Amino acid sequence: MRHRIFIAINLPEDIKEKLAEYQKKWFDLPVRWTKKENLHITLEFLGYLFEQDLIELCQKIKEMVSKKKVFTVCLNKICYDPLNKKLPRMIWVTGGKIIEFNLCPHITLGRIRAWQWRQIEPEERQEINEDINLSFEVNSIEIMESKLKKGNSEYTILKSYQLGKDLYK
Repeated sequence: MRHRIFIAINLPEDIKEKLAEYQKKWFDLPVRWTKKENLHITLEFLGYLFEQDLIELCQKIKEMVSKKKVFTVCLNKICYDPLNKKLPRMIWVTGGKIIEFNLCPHITLGRIRAWQWRQIEPEERQEINEDINLSFEVNSIEIMESKLKKGNSEYTILKSYQLGKDLYK
């Protein structure tokens, strides 16, 4: 059996609540909003893995995470994804670089319904470029499975690894 896998940082409930409040601000946009319980930071999307590959991945992640210390993530902006200004595909929450993983985090707040978006005159499209100030401590990294469902995805935590839990003590 194959599993659709990604490595993620799950958000604390209070951060999810605050981000869900921001979603309400733009309720009239043609966007399929990410369910509050699905909000997360993807560290790496791995695609489809077989059971044996998943077992090996779990061991590697466990070892890697055991050497990392607890750290803080700072989220500072809500904007259209920066990859395509004329026809954005998503609304993102972005933040400062996560040095521990050498990446700049983003959270997909919602996916734009392209065909409806194109119906809006460019000068009438609402601008989204909001400065925010949210931060939280990261204590664990999760291996998650994504099951594609009609209209949305369902995410399940397969394994959760605490940062800094040295395996060899």
